[in-house]
Amino acid sequence: MRHLYKHEVRWADVDAFQHVNNATYLVYFQEARVDFHWYAPGRRGETPMLMDMVVARAEVDFIEPIKEPHKFLDIEVWCSRIGNSSFDLSYEAKLEGTVVSRGKTVQVAVDMKDERSRPLRDEEREFLNKYFEPGEK
Repeated sequence: MRHLYKHEVRWADVDAFQHVNNATYLVYFQEARVDFHWYAPGRRGETPMLMDMVVARAEVDFIEPIKEPHKFLDIEVWCSRIGNSSFDLSYEAKLEGTVVSRGKTVQVAVDMKDERSRPLRDEEREFLNKYFEPGEK
């Protein structure tokens, strides 16, 4: 199962080269990630989770440029790896059905008191397993 997040391409996202700036894709993926584990569960009456984590790595593959603002991206998010204290999330962004980018982030669960990594909790693993698709993006 994948989580779907819709995100509007803003006018300010388009740079002097008349396409969405590369750094903006990480913002799109961040917005989708926070919706995936925090806002969407809350809307379903579930407990939001995984806020005590940090992004340790981020990758973006740019496939097609996005040249027009005020259109909506469909961003799919799923879990592609679950480790002891870290997990990978994969992303696929589509504009009008065409894949425009893919990405992956590695998140590490953190104990906020000592700011060190911690093992994933059982409820976090259960949540991630609902969206688990093994392998590459």
